[in-house]
Amino acid sequence: MKRFNAIFVTLILVIAFVFAGTNIFLISTQNESRSRPYRVEVNRIEQAIIDDGFDSVDIDSYDYVTNIERLSGSNADSFYNTNSDYLIKQINDEIYRFDYHYFPQNSQVIIILNISLAVIAVFVIIFVIFLKMNIINPFNRLKNIPYELSRGNLSVPLKESKGKYFGHFVWGMDLLRERLEKQKVSELKLQKEKKTLVLSISHDIKTPLSVIELYAKALEKGLYKDEQKKEKIAVSITQKCQEITKYVNEIIKASNDDFLNLEVNMSEFYLSELINEINIFYRDKLDLLKTDFTILKYCDCIVKGDIDRSVEVMQNIMENAIKYGDGKSIIISFEQEEDCVIVSILNSGCTLSENEIPHIFDSFWRGSNVGSNSGSGLGLYICRQLMKKMDGDIFAGCTDGTMSVSVVFRMV
Repeated sequence: MKRFNAIFVTLILVIAFVFAGTNIFLISTQNESRSRPYRVEVNRIEQAIIDDGFDSVDIDSYDYVTNIERLSGSNADSFYNTNSDYLIKQINDEIYRFDYHYFPQNSQVIIILNISLAVIAVFVIIFVIFLKMNIINPFNRLKNIPYELSRGNLSVPLKESKGKYFGHFVWGMDLLRERLEKQKVSELKLQKEKKTLVLSISHDIKTPLSVIELYAKALEKGLYKDEQKKEKIAVSITQKCQEITKYVNEIIKASNDDFLNLEVNMSEFYLSELINEINIFYRDKLDLLKTDFTILKYCDCIVKGDIDRSVEVMQNIMENAIKYGDGKSIIISFEQEEDCVIVSILNSGCTLSENEIPHIFDSFWRGSNVGSNSGSGLGLYICRQLMKKMDGDIFAGCTDGTMSVSVVFRMV
């Protein structure tokens, strides 16, 4: 902000310097011009009076001289009292006053130029003030928000902005903050539940383990001589092992439960809205990557789902196509079947084996073609969960080196 203020002050000084410099230059140019056209007319009138007399002068035929007064007894008091510029000349022993008007052309230029510069200066200053009030100041209030969010400071809500430039941005940032806050609460709750579950199961496992350990030591020391007693102990050990197996299965089941809290706001939207979002986002990006990007013709229709989540699904698939394809081509095709529309994203350069295709939607699974590409193995898993919540589906296939991931939307 200090730098902006310094720039603003510098701008004012530059405008003042331009004003002063321009006026000094034009005034100096005006002073250098010694032309006085009204003097020429006065000299002509003087000669006409000498030659033909005062009555022969036609004042209307002159451009600069507007009036001629001859000094006499009747006008002696008012002879020199005039609001006009004038010259005094003695002609034929008589004194004449020549009134004239002369406005140098350079003065008109100075006035016009000053008015123009003033209008431009006012416009520039208003624009800079507008820029500061509507963009710089709101942005200055928001500049620390990403840093605070990264630190986990999610409790302070953002102030709403009435400006059309940052209103939607502030709303989006506040929505992000709320979602992060909910996610943080959900994660803490999940961690607490998992910790409680692990502690509970660990405590439950200790009991059968202690019994098994006790029986094992007794058998080791030969405390049980009766075969029937030994057989009974063996049955008890088997039962305790089954208890432990049950607890282990509970841990496995808990680890396989859905750990993502994916919210979906079901509504209806045109298919073209979704495709336009993808086209706008990826057209320039793929042009830079020299990848042929083709969107085949389709029949626009209304589909069910969450437009934001649908865009998220499509973007996830597109990113995989860019990351794991050979960069030659990506095609979006369409097909309608009964009450569904199938949107398929095809990319060249698929190196996955047929055995790997069924697992690409599993959580934390990554294929053999990942190479040095980073990732969590959750992208397509999240896509499947979202499509199920939107009453849709997603499936994939690989044919002749072309990877195809198809998204199924329900039509209205």
